[in-house]
Amino acid sequence: MQQSRIALDDIDSRLLAALQRDAHLTAQELSEQLNLSASQISRRRQRLENTGVIAGYSARLSPKAVGLTVQAFIQVQMESHAPERAREFATLISTRPEITSAWTLTGEADYLLRAWCDDLAALNHLIHDILLPHPSVSRVQSQIVMDQLKADAPLPT
Repeated sequence: MQQSRIALDDIDSRLLAALQRDAHLTAQELSEQLNLSASQISRRRQRLENTGVIAGYSARLSPKAVGLTVQAFIQVQMESHAPERAREFATLISTRPEITSAWTLTGEADYLLRAWCDDLAALNHLIHDILLPHPSVSRVQSQIVMDQLKADAPLPT
């Protein structure tokens, strides 16, 4: 079910932009940036959280610092689109920690997976020992990221 769009004013947009840059900002720090009282900032943040505009908070880790040296995008083409097989494949990819994002697509590939692996051997294992043996997978194509020109950016507000 698709969530309906929440009406945001200019202050909400500026608040969201500030939080996407640094979710650790206190209500006092935000109030100074946005020229509102800390209590008004707190109420607005709470409303944005309660309505689902703010879906959660997380920390961005440095892949290199945690030993992940290979990032790849993996296109998966399915042999079977039976609902049960699709659920099994979705379960498989949801249980693999190295797969950090997954999308269903239009076009030749049915899925696009983003994976972070320790090294090429780990990527090879993921592709040849985990994904390709799945009964509904017919083809896998991977692209190894050489360099990321733009880091994952905040959403436009």
